[in-house]
Amino acid sequence: MSKQMMLEVTEVEPLTPLVTRFRFEHPEKAPLPIFSGGAHVVVEMPDGEMLRRNAYSLISDPNDASGYEIAVRREETGRGGSRYMHSEVTPGTRMRISVPTNLFALDPRARKHVLIAGGIGITPFLSHLRQLDLLQQPFELHYAARSRDEAAGLKLLPKSARIHVQISDEGNRMDLGEILTDQPIGTHVYVCGPEGLISAVLDAAARHGWPKGALHSEAFASPPPGKPFTVTLAKSGRTIEVSASQSLLEALEAAKVEIDWSCRGGACGRCETKVAACDGQIEHNDHWLSRDERAEQKKIMPCMSRFTGAALVLDL
Repeated sequence: MSKQMMLEVTEVEPLTPLVTRFRFEHPEKAPLPIFSGGAHVVVEMPDGEMLRRNAYSLISDPNDASGYEIAVRREETGRGGSRYMHSEVTPGTRMRISVPTNLFALDPRARKHVLIAGGIGITPFLSHLRQLDLLQQPFELHYAARSRDEAAGLKLLPKSARIHVQISDEGNRMDLGEILTDQPIGTHVYVCGPEGLISAVLDAAARHGWPKGALHSEAFASPPPGKPFTVTLAKSGRTIEVSASQSLLEALEAAKVEIDWSCRGGACGRCETKVAACDGQIEHNDHWLSRDERAEQKKIMPCMSRFTGAALVLDL
């Protein structure tokens, strides 16, 4: 678990009808830890009887210690975290925020950076841009969104000939072949957004012969809701109920079971847990386990994955 700070919301600004910017500062205006572009924080939300912890990319200046900023897209069909942020959080609200963690940093070996974003996936690139500007490194950004209502980045992006925006509703679409062709040797590609965009970029890069080491991705994932299920802890024999709108990690935390975590989005591997027995099917929703590991059903990522079947026993 990451170290936490109690911070105060000082600004709430709607960027689009769907996306809102939140700024957090120390209540006594003490400086906050600086971070690197692409970092995220985990925001704690006491949502009724449920304690939610959602990860959000930092969109503010990595070298500005006066505050942190995030942008949150309201998801009406989600589990409630984004609705909580939009309906319950106002200036003056105090919330527990983790110190920044970075799983999507710029590669210092790159001679050029090509950034590809879709929808709310623009958020980690906003701090990347500030870092690139400070370091005076070559880059280009390609940003696609279905509509301007979903294009929160339009209000936050600087004006630059190196930034290209495509709005699908206006007849503009991203040409991945053109973006990935004729880039100089040493270029690295970074993609963040919906799974479909990430897969399309990585597939196109493979077809064009890009080395895997030059490709970086981050998916914006939250635990999907599903049918309730029960897990048993092998070491204590305890059974724990996981509700439809609750992740396995949240259920374990509510039961006071100690388990490590960082990203809470199935990408970092910190919460990987051994499965002692499985009579059914684990619904793997993470980005950490390999295809073979998923098929073996001997490991689970509690932050993202669910279960259907007769019995799931964790080695806890």
